[in-house]
Amino acid sequence: MKSPFPGMDPYLEAHWRDVHSALVSYARDALNTSLPADLIARMEERIAIETEEEVMKLIAPDVRVFETSGQSESPAQGAGAAVAEPILLKAQVEPFTERYVTIVEAATERLVTVVEFLSPTNKRQGEGLRDYLGKRKKLIEAGVNVVEIDLVRAGDTLSMLMPFVVPPKHRTTYRATVRRGNDPGQMELYPIDLRQRLPLLPIPLRPSDSPVTLDLQGLVDQAYRNGRYDRTTDYSKPCDPPLIEQDLEWANQLLRGAGRSQ
Repeated sequence: MKSPFPGMDPYLEAHWRDVHSALVSYARDALNTSLPADLIARMEERIAIETEEEVMKLIAPDVRVFETSGQSESPAQGAGAAVAEPILLKAQVEPFTERYVTIVEAATERLVTVVEFLSPTNKRQGEGLRDYLGKRKKLIEAGVNVVEIDLVRAGDTLSMLMPFVVPPKHRTTYRATVRRGNDPGQMELYPIDLRQRLPLLPIPLRPSDSPVTLDLQGLVDQAYRNGRYDRTTDYSKPCDPPLIEQDLEWANQLLRGAGRSQ
């Protein structure tokens, strides 16, 4: 079943880790069908840096006892009540692995382009944002093209776009940007409105190559279908993060028309 939304389904943000991994994998596969024969798209990964707020969201609901600090006496023992002794608990937090696509030359392994599907961690003020921006700066300085596809509403979008300033009329719910390694002083912005179908995004390669296109809507539709989100997404509950008032009214009308809300 397809999402009731014509473009990016904002309810998918609640499942972003799974969706993100799927989008990166499908993008890798799609690019490999259209790249020049001497270029290869690969899926790479890194360990993301989490803020305290994000780590708290990642803690599993179960905890395990791993040490006790001593034996407590019962109140019946001794003259008075026993001093309470703690049981130490350790949260089981799994490392957060983020994936992205690289395009490399087959013969030399030279990195040509990086394609990122941004996560809230990348956009959240703090160490995660600083770490990501530092990696991006090094890539551009090395002459690598950087494509960022931002399909999440959480996080600090304006900081992600710095040092470029987007005029208010071009500030949309989602966006994609292209920074070319041979022209670091310029950024290409592709505004993406919540109510529109996602575009075919041109992916730059070497200066001598024509760009290839990435069908963003096709990737999102595939992720929605293969992830069976129609079975697990409760559209009667508020969207997280919340939609702005104008978009909320539009979304509710859309969901009612599709019979997906109470």
